[in-house]
Amino acid sequence: MAKIKTTYFCQNCGAQAAKFIGHCPSCGEWNTYVEEVVEKSNDTAHGWEKKSRSTRADKPKLITEIRYDEEQRVDSGDGELNRVLGGGIVPGSLVLVGGEPGIGKSTLMLQIALKVKTLKVLYITGEESDQQIRMRAERIGFKNPPCYILTETSTQNIFQQIEQLVPEMVVVDSIQTLHTEVIESSSGSISQIRECASEFQRYAKLTGTSVFLIGHITKEGIIAGPKVLEHMVDTVLQFEGDRNYGYRILRTTKNRFGSTSELGIYEMQNSGLREVSNPSELLISQRDEGVSGVAIAATIEGMRPMLIEIQALVSSAAYGTPQRSATGFDSRRLNMLLAVLEKRCGFRLGIKDVFLNIAGGIKVDEPAIDLAVVAAVLSSSEDIPIGQKLCFAAEVGLSGEIRPVNRIEQRISEAEKLGFERIFISKYNRKGLDKIKYNIEIVAVSKIQEIFEKLFG
Repeated sequence: MAKIKTTYFCQNCGAQAAKFIGHCPSCGEWNTYVEEVVEKSNDTAHGWEKKSRSTRADKPKLITEIRYDEEQRVDSGDGELNRVLGGGIVPGSLVLVGGEPGIGKSTLMLQIALKVKTLKVLYITGEESDQQIRMRAERIGFKNPPCYILTETSTQNIFQQIEQLVPEMVVVDSIQTLHTEVIESSSGSISQIRECASEFQRYAKLTGTSVFLIGHITKEGIIAGPKVLEHMVDTVLQFEGDRNYGYRILRTTKNRFGSTSELGIYEMQNSGLREVSNPSELLISQRDEGVSGVAIAATIEGMRPMLIEIQALVSSAAYGTPQRSATGFDSRRLNMLLAVLEKRCGFRLGIKDVFLNIAGGIKVDEPAIDLAVVAAVLSSSEDIPIGQKLCFAAEVGLSGEIRPVNRIEQRISEAEKLGFERIFISKYNRKGLDKIKYNIEIVAVSKIQEIFEKLFG
């Protein structure tokens, strides 16, 4: 094999050097130089790649001459994954699944590989033995699926097996464990990750095979490897959740075939991950009596309406500086809402500790839960519980006005379906709203003072 020409690039500014240096003279960062391949021999192409090169036309075409067929999606057998991907698995797509260690990435993808009944699936693992995979499959409880297991880390050997098996879907667990012979660095290095992902990208596009790559994340919470890895793939899925809760959330951060605002919710059980079709019932605590500082918000994630529980605690500051803490909610937005209550409404919250929590361990950044946050804070401050059959759906502006939110009909319908009796919305959402078709009482407000009067008299 011909000698490979390599050089070193700074991953921060792109500066080039002939050898490794610790301090970048261009941007001043430390330990950012990594080895990159500049030129490699042509004899490293795989058999399927050479065949595709010989038959593929590379001539430019008018855009009107390009044949366009509706994309044929494949049912994955998992309703939550279908929702997140935009309707199912797209043939020839490259999907990257990232998440913390032990969160359940391997369990999720093995479960998907076992659920797909219409495709021949190859599950490639570089982290576990085939016996471990079989034990996990037995625990999940699927029988006789068309799923093949391959324990290998060399991409050259992997593609040799792929040429013989010809699978219709490939799962790689994980991309950081693979290595290719065209790069001399060790597995998990930036050059190895980029080159291995590039080989699977070419394979997916030239053969029309769906490929799922499992990726590790760093301590900063980003996917390990070069940032170009996320640009190469078609879809990036983030699998997240709190270890103290049994819920797992599959969130889309990039999707070339659908929306990036969709959300899939799972519950971790001994038999694997269970799809949660109605998350509102799980995210709302069941209580026999009312407790102050609790309010229910009607939010929407993607196309799915959900009702979540907002918990607030307001107490006298035990130390000189009041504390502000938020779990699952933006701390800066909490400070803004507290400033609005202080300036526009006259509530003395600047000398009190305020703690906010979204029950269930999920994170929500939609402004439509502002009114529920304000109601929970006021309830805890006054120590008066809010009725358990009340919910909120509105945004709060800097002048203290209650602003409208989109898709209010879906929020109202979800609240009515779960048995709520009253929902507080902005009066500007009332236009075009047919109150007759709802059995829930709709209360329209325009100022925070109105909310306080209606809730606490």
